[in-house]
Amino acid sequence: MVDVDTPKQTPEKDPARRAAALWATVVAIPVTLIVGAVAFFTIMPDNTDKTEKRTVPVPNTPVVMEAPRLDERATQVCLAVTSQLPAKIRDLPGRPVTAGPEQNAAYGEPPITVSCGVAQPQMCKVPGDSTPGCVPLETELLFMNNVCWYGAPGTDAATLTTMDREVPVRVTVPSSYENPAQWANEFSDTIVKTVKSKDPGTMPSGCE
Repeated sequence: MVDVDTPKQTPEKDPARRAAALWATVVAIPVTLIVGAVAFFTIMPDNTDKTEKRTVPVPNTPVVMEAPRLDERATQVCLAVTSQLPAKIRDLPGRPVTAGPEQNAAYGEPPITVSCGVAQPQMCKVPGDSTPGCVPLETELLFMNNVCWYGAPGTDAATLTTMDREVPVRVTVPSSYENPAQWANEFSDTIVKTVKSKDPGTMPSGCE
């Protein structure tokens, strides 16, 4: 769904032209941020040798994770998810977690984490909506192996959250891993098997 190919004559010292250039710059800034986020999560061909071993030793210590209280339905679904997760992803072995093994999982070092029953990001209602934390309507969502994801880049880690499931699942990928979308996609098949899709009318338009 996201296939993004990321765009001098000295200006005369004309006040009108300088003002026009300034407004063009102001308008271009948010567009640049959106394009940058899309490029960050572009689904690149995964040429990783999945048999190659990472040089970082994986400790046996539990990964610190929170386990907020879930309602009965979310508890059932998340238990199904965690019980079906693989013992390792690529060359990253599973690790214990400090809380909520029935809803959380972790792999490798630094740990890639899976959290079930999280709050789903909400799409903004209209273009230019200033509601704090809402996802702009023009944001490209990722459709991978029949799961619709919203990816949010971060300084230390990227987070990818399902947008089309009755109980949301979030994957957090530390910045030391390349292609965070590909790592999140390692869990798509399990999610499809264990978490029902929402009604099409309740999904963001980018997931339909």
